[in-house]
Amino acid sequence: MRMWMRCRGWSALCGCSILKGTLVSASGPFRIQAAAYTAYTRLAEVGKLETPKSSGKYETGQLLLHRVFGYRGVILFPWAARVYDRDLADRRRDGGATNGTSQTPDGLAAASAAKEVKGRTHTFYQVLIDSRDGPFIRAQTEAVTFLGSQESSRSLYAIPGLDYVAHEDIIPYTSSEKAPVQHELFDKFLMHSPDSDPPFMAQETLRAWQKKNHPWLELSDVHRESTEGVRVTVIPFYMGCRESQTTAVYWWRYCIRLENLGPLWVQLRERHWRIFSLSGTLETVRGRGVVGQEPRLSRVQPAFQYSSHVSLQAPSGHMWGTFRMEREDGYTFDCRIPPFSLESKPDDGPSSTSEST
Repeated sequence: MRMWMRCRGWSALCGCSILKGTLVSASGPFRIQAAAYTAYTRLAEVGKLETPKSSGKYETGQLLLHRVFGYRGVILFPWAARVYDRDLADRRRDGGATNGTSQTPDGLAAASAAKEVKGRTHTFYQVLIDSRDGPFIRAQTEAVTFLGSQESSRSLYAIPGLDYVAHEDIIPYTSSEKAPVQHELFDKFLMHSPDSDPPFMAQETLRAWQKKNHPWLELSDVHRESTEGVRVTVIPFYMGCRESQTTAVYWWRYCIRLENLGPLWVQLRERHWRIFSLSGTLETVRGRGVVGQEPRLSRVQPAFQYSSHVSLQAPSGHMWGTFRMEREDGYTFDCRIPPFSLESKPDDGPSSTSEST
């Protein structure tokens, strides 16, 4: 199957469709007729789709389309993560059926409830996002952040155009271009090797970068839960610790993806977080939207992803909460954020943040 793109780049924001065996994107809705594409869209062939893998894993250098956000990218390396899916736990508990509305008690019981869900190993991938697609996707393209390199520094810095992608969200494709993905790190991390499969191999700089930044890049736990047809996925990352003469502050970042699985659009109106620290503090945070936005999730644009940071004056803690959602028919409900642990690593130095949920 040949794959075509708009010349401005792939746009998940605008939607995509399969027309006569050809994958295209356009600046109209999903249901636009085939004839309408030729009226105002110029298409360019960029590659050929491959059959997604039902087993095994993809290798470094594999080109991909993101199944949900639609951007082009390339795999840097895989991670084995533990996925704690509360929907699966509910189905087992309810004999195979769940409506996704089980109640999670407030307080510390909500945080410790994460331990009741058995984790299963699943493959995720660190990927580079094509910079041409970044402006069009509903996901932050600077989700990977680091602490400043100096021990006394409290600054954060970000590497743009990196993402973590679940195996099932990858649509593989091939291209004859030597640099099919535009990203400032593409040539530094990958080299064209036409006799290899995939035809891109890791440079030594990629292996060195992965080893050097392993504690801050490592993906270990993924948490999922659905409420009223809205699924929330949370991926926490320990970033490190910063020490002063009197205190040690530990930093984490976390990536959150919201996905509407129902037919009616829903809009995120408010957030409500509970943050427990091993030091004994319990903080409540409320506010409008997330990262300055109130994203609407519809059938055309079903998902939104963002990242934020939190700090504790203790080496571990928990977070949980809710998003207040408003549905197309006027119904409002609290969508649960699955409880997740904030755990530090003893072989890393200390860290800090103001909570910016």
